[in-house]
Amino acid sequence: MPRLACLMLCAAFATLAVPSAQAQPYPSRPLRLLVGFAAGGGADALARMTATHVGEALGQQVVVENRAGAGGTLAADAVAKAQPDGYTLLLGETGLLIAPALYANLPFDPVKSFAAVGGVATLPLVIVVNPSVPAKNTAELIAHARANPGKLSYASPGIGTMHHLAMELLRKQAGLDYVHVPYKGASAILPDLISGQVPIAIVSAPPALAQAKAGKLRAIALTSPVKLAGAPDWPALADTLPGFDASPRTFVLAPAGTPAAVIARVDAALRAMLAKPAVLEALNAQGAFPTPAGAEELGAQIAAESRKWGTVARESGAKAQ
Repeated sequence: MPRLACLMLCAAFATLAVPSAQAQPYPSRPLRLLVGFAAGGGADALARMTATHVGEALGQQVVVENRAGAGGTLAADAVAKAQPDGYTLLLGETGLLIAPALYANLPFDPVKSFAAVGGVATLPLVIVVNPSVPAKNTAELIAHARANPGKLSYASPGIGTMHHLAMELLRKQAGLDYVHVPYKGASAILPDLISGQVPIAIVSAPPALAQAKAGKLRAIALTSPVKLAGAPDWPALADTLPGFDASPRTFVLAPAGTPAAVIARVDAALRAMLAKPAVLEALNAQGAFPTPAGAEELGAQIAAESRKWGTVARESGAKAQ
């Protein structure tokens, strides 16, 4: 065979060999799941549970990577800039959708920079009051606030949090006038509420449950229309204000452009996880309930909630602290 023809034939075989070498089944190596909060917290626990069960379903290790800071936006930015190959994922939450209204120069778009993968869980908040407050339910609390415009205060873990914006949404829908007392985190809120330094607070459900059972505070209503298994007698704000829903949600995102087949594999793993009794029990212990959602459904939810919470945040005047 002439030398030139031989070289051309070898080159053709080499070209054909490239796709087959690259076309390895997904996943063929470990994945990273980034979470925008420090190790040891609720988001971290949820991320590690997700990594364990998704890794088992995919047959590859999923490594949790904590990138705390800037309200979770550092982790989100890293994932937005990662290769869209399915090996870098983000455990996102509703705070990510509020970020464009809080940060002046956000380097990513929470809708356009990501591909929705699948829903994980919703973690309702609960409005609680000191027992001295003469309100035992939502209607009575609204009436009490209307009778004392500008005189009542409520505590939240900080400006621009879902807790803060849930109360701002309540303010708008019920026509209330109260004073926001932002704390730097949630740990000091319940002691101050119990001691009477603040009359009203909005907090995560698990820490409030124990104190409510002890009679040290009174639970008024959940911010989610779905009731909690651990507190079935707690009503929802939606029972009095139809359609009210202001609960933090968690979900998995990938960089925009991630192949649909890869997204479908991870979503299937998430759904399998959320069907396990042990996982449901763990979510219940965290005051959460499963909210599976496929890519199309989750994408629509993210777009709608970005608009909703962006409007609430801008109207409240909230800015990142």
